[in-house]
Amino acid sequence: QVRLVESGGGSVQAGGSLRLSCVASGYISNSNCMGWFRQAPGKERVVVATSHTIDPRTYYADSVKGRFTVSRENSVNTVYLQMNALKPEDTAMYYCAFASGGDCPHQIVDFPYWGQGTQVTVSS
Repeated sequence: QVRLVESGGGSVQAGGSLRLSCVASGYISNSNCMGWFRQAPGKERVVVATSHTIDPRTYYADSVKGRFTVSRENSVNTVYLQMNALKPEDTAMYYCAFASGGDCPHQIVDFPYWGQGTQVTVSS
């Protein structure tokens, strides 16, 4: 079992920044993928960014490229999402997800473990 706890959400004005953190605990394999997804009211949950412990490649949704940066601190099983130049359309509940293995998937069904989410609200 893996437990994920997110933090760092809040309310900001457009153009502002926030940094989300997600700490994983439990059985953490050396090879794993941690990602950030978001779900806006009335919309489906979608991938924002993913990062693997071994594969240095990161994935970003087109909507956040150039504004968001995903990073990891593997020694403390933590993944971060630095969000800059925030827009009102970034308003959503942000979820951390975890999957063991050598790949970093982008589909919800491929992540067996999820955090409770942290709310990000961007006002215009």
